[in-house]
Amino acid sequence: MAIIRFEEEEREVADGSNVMEACEDMGLPFGCTEGICGTCMSVPSAGAFNLEPMTEKELDFDLPKGQRLACQCVIKGGEVEFTLD
Repeated sequence: MAIIRFEEEEREVADGSNVMEACEDMGLPFGCTEGICGTCMSVPSAGAFNLEPMTEKELDFDLPKGQRLACQCVIKGGEVEFTLD
């Protein structure tokens, strides 16, 4: 099992799962959930190496360095902490 953290809360999710539902449950804002709007742009401040590589939608979005779209992130395992920095 993997662990997602956001604003001092954490949720356990299955390895290989999308982090969106857990992040949304902890209060990270979401809009379209399709990688188009950028509302869920966040920073994996710890454990970024536990995420799958950026998706085509994230690459097309031309995100600032270190940013990810949480709606597109899949956790391989381990722990990841997101912030809105």
